[in-house]
Amino acid sequence: MPATIKNKIKSIRELKNYTQEYMAERLGVTQAGYSKIEKGKTSLSYDKLVEIGRILDVSVEDIISFDYHRYFNNFNKITANNNGSISINTDNTSALKELYEDKIGLLEKLLNRTENELHRYKEKFGEI
Repeated sequence: MPATIKNKIKSIRELKNYTQEYMAERLGVTQAGYSKIEKGKTSLSYDKLVEIGRILDVSVEDIISFDYHRYFNNFNKITANNNGSISINTDNTSALKELYEDKIGLLEKLLNRTENELHRYKEKFGEI
């Protein structure tokens, strides 16, 4: 697997605020197994790349063509108008919203999992 693909997968995963554990769970592998994918220590089939893309909600072509620097150079363009106010490039408002919603979803899932675990402990050991 080319070094750039593993770095691109990692960058996209991090931009989405997904953990290696989350990716591993969705792929049905261990965290260590997923880590080997990002380190390039595991051969990555096209089908596995498609599956990773599905989890990251991007196409294989998006992964292959992903350019971290171009993404942030576009994303962080600041413009000023005649009245002295500035605004951040609004073309990416939907991308920011999507990243925020993804993060909220992951946090809600984590909270739900924690609450379920707490409930199981209370059933097993009683109230503390």
